[in-house]
Amino acid sequence: MEARNFATAREMLDDGNWLLTTLNGEPRYQKPPLPTWLTAFSAAIFGLKSLTAMRLPAALVTLLLVLTTYKFTVRISNNRILAFVAALVLSTSFYIIFSGRNGQWDIFTHAFMTVCIYQLFLFFTHETKKYQRILIAALFFGASFMSKGPVSLYALLLPFLIAFGVTYKFKNIKSRIVPLFVFLVVSLVLSGWWYWYTYTFDPEAVAEITRRETSNWTGYNVRPFYYYWSFFTQSGVWTIIAFIGLLYPYLKNRVSDKKGYLFTFLWTMASVVLLSVIPEKKSRYLLPVLIPLALNTAFYIEYLFLKFSELNDKRETIPVYFNFGLIATIGIIFPVGGYFFLKDSLDGYWVWFIILSIALVAVGVFIFRNLLRKKIKPVFYGTIAFIVVIMCFGMPMAKALTVNPEFRSLSELNTWQANNNNLPVYEYSYFTPEMIWEYGKPIPVILNFGAENLPKETSFGVLVSQDDVAKFKETFSAYTIENVMRYDMNPKAPGERSHRPRLWRDLYVVTRK
Repeated sequence: MEARNFATAREMLDDGNWLLTTLNGEPRYQKPPLPTWLTAFSAAIFGLKSLTAMRLPAALVTLLLVLTTYKFTVRISNNRILAFVAALVLSTSFYIIFSGRNGQWDIFTHAFMTVCIYQLFLFFTHETKKYQRILIAALFFGASFMSKGPVSLYALLLPFLIAFGVTYKFKNIKSRIVPLFVFLVVSLVLSGWWYWYTYTFDPEAVAEITRRETSNWTGYNVRPFYYYWSFFTQSGVWTIIAFIGLLYPYLKNRVSDKKGYLFTFLWTMASVVLLSVIPEKKSRYLLPVLIPLALNTAFYIEYLFLKFSELNDKRETIPVYFNFGLIATIGIIFPVGGYFFLKDSLDGYWVWFIILSIALVAVGVFIFRNLLRKKIKPVFYGTIAFIVVIMCFGMPMAKALTVNPEFRSLSELNTWQANNNNLPVYEYSYFTPEMIWEYGKPIPVILNFGAENLPKETSFGVLVSQDDVAKFKETFSAYTIENVMRYDMNPKAPGERSHRPRLWRDLYVVTRK
């Protein structure tokens, strides 16, 4: 997904496709362009070769999400400690880190919608600044829609409205009818203008893309209704704590704010149910659930801050000991376990490995020490430190996991072409975004969604995937075919379970007889 987004941003800068966006030179109207614009602006300032520059907008919008979550929780509970805990849980949840670091468009749409929701909450609970708040809400609603269409409207805003209506009620609604009408009008204009533009100036491509996308909703990655019901595992280190926080009958009389806890619980569950109704399901679609889940989990953690030292019931203490004890154990045994798994790949990474090992052992000992003393607050902050240590000292070692001796980036194809009279190269039947990104420019596709576009040159190169070799040779049976080399961008070696055919191509030189 990141490669798709970044390649589209690059084509904006290289080809000027700012409104009629493209990927590999083909129309890409499946996703609105706001995050792509932001990424392209960053790349224009810092350079297209910098992944940091390309990822910077996603990182900044994740920061916006975390800060908004903090302020929103303060408004809900009037409790800054609870709000701080919620923001920390959110910022260290697995899929939030993953999406914010990897430049996925999901983080944009849900971060902007969270700001919209915060302003709507203020609008519905205060009698002042109605138009100011409703216009800000409409602006960020439009930004969310221009990031990934109606996804966050359905998965985040609608569940919020359901939970708010049940918990707080929509009071004095008559005085809010006109501002709400303004919200609808402004939101519609900000959300719909780009769709109108693409439909007006490229209707055939829009119709075809709409047909394919519609069929995906009911025929692609279809999963059963219950597929998402392990959603709390997407919070990573908070999995057990998040699950306990969802045990409403257990916590409802223990938390500091019953109404606030009911609101976050209903918001979380409504989001999961609505997502479960959609036939197409992917784990990354659970990202919006993690936002109310972080607020909900914070209520349980705050309860542990206040009461854990007094708890004697093993049914309440054992899950806590297990959760944080497991994290501490991982930190303490990392030097041995990490060396065992990475010993053949640590050349050039020994300094990072040593620093990471020392830091994780120190954090693990700190967590254990305070856990045995039943001091949950330092245990919680120690867990935050555990995540920070991995991000700061573990991420620089990521390339140590790339152990494919046959690795060859498609970027090397440029050199091969330069050494072979700039021979044109085509993809046979489909393109892989990661490979297009590495190559640096679009590659024409010969068989593109049923349309055959045979090259007119007498000699040319063709990139062929594993599944298409037989059909490729049949298509060019009247030509001379020579297998030149393989470009394999898999981080793992052939034969490994994670070695994927989609990340390699064989290059053939095809010549008319």
